[in-house]
Amino acid sequence: MSTIVVAGEMNVDLILTGIDALPAFGTEMLAGGASQVPGSSSMICALGLAKLGDTVRFVGRVGDDERGRFCVAALRDAGIETDAVITDGAQATGLTVALSCATDRALVTFPGAIADLGGADLPDTLLRGAAHLHISSYFLQRNLQAGIIDLLVRARAAGLTVSLDPGFDPEGTWDAGLLAALRLVDVFLPNAVEACALAHTDDVEAALCTLAAIGPTVIVKHGREGCLALDGERVVRVPAFTVAAVDTTGAGDNFNAGFLYAWLRSQPLAHCLRWAAACGALSTRALGGTPAQAGVAEVRALLEACP
Repeated sequence: MSTIVVAGEMNVDLILTGIDALPAFGTEMLAGGASQVPGSSSMICALGLAKLGDTVRFVGRVGDDERGRFCVAALRDAGIETDAVITDGAQATGLTVALSCATDRALVTFPGAIADLGGADLPDTLLRGAAHLHISSYFLQRNLQAGIIDLLVRARAAGLTVSLDPGFDPEGTWDAGLLAALRLVDVFLPNAVEACALAHTDDVEAALCTLAAIGPTVIVKHGREGCLALDGERVVRVPAFTVAAVDTTGAGDNFNAGFLYAWLRSQPLAHCLRWAAACGALSTRALGGTPAQAGVAEVRALLEACP
């Protein structure tokens, strides 16, 4: 397998668990547990791909601070190439506080250097020789948005396939510029909320069809409902796997890693969806998106146990 380039945000996740309700201003509540782990959609996906055995090159920005060094060390320890990570002393590394229970989570993010990554940070030399480009958290990548079309054109000209996870839009505008970019994307990986917002509908299946009509293979992550995609004109649904979940932080990003691992090996769509669902489920067994990431043997064992 050739190199996968992952371009996106870098931050630390501070996860507080055992949160049954959101706190109100002027009050205090207690969490059942706390953990600091590598965060961000992009980093979690990159680490998931590395755990599955893929070669990964990461492109992102951090501040010259303890959080930035923590992020870079986590990537390097996993065998991920970090030469293209830019340290900016004028910025701080991002931080996400996740309030988590076993079935869902709420996130508060300090962006820091997250929004500063731009197309110029991904010159053709970084794309050369790679097989695939994955971009996460489009709506947080403010600087990258302006040059996204140029980047995707250059990536495709270099022979790379492209996947994109939009992430949630904190401003709620759901910029139509993303829809234009989808014409240059091979695999689009929104969750149900994101897909419905982009397609201006409350119906998940209708959102899937609307987005797929633009051109990419669209995979909609639907939490405990599993996932769905279009195979030609047929909607394919794959249920979620049941595991002893501790924390759902990063489950969607590990889903992305599992799907891309199988898809880049030219596996049938239904098989890719099952790999994705298995990786997403297995990642929920510990606090954070990375400590319980599954290797190939664990994924295969779960798939064989749940045919």
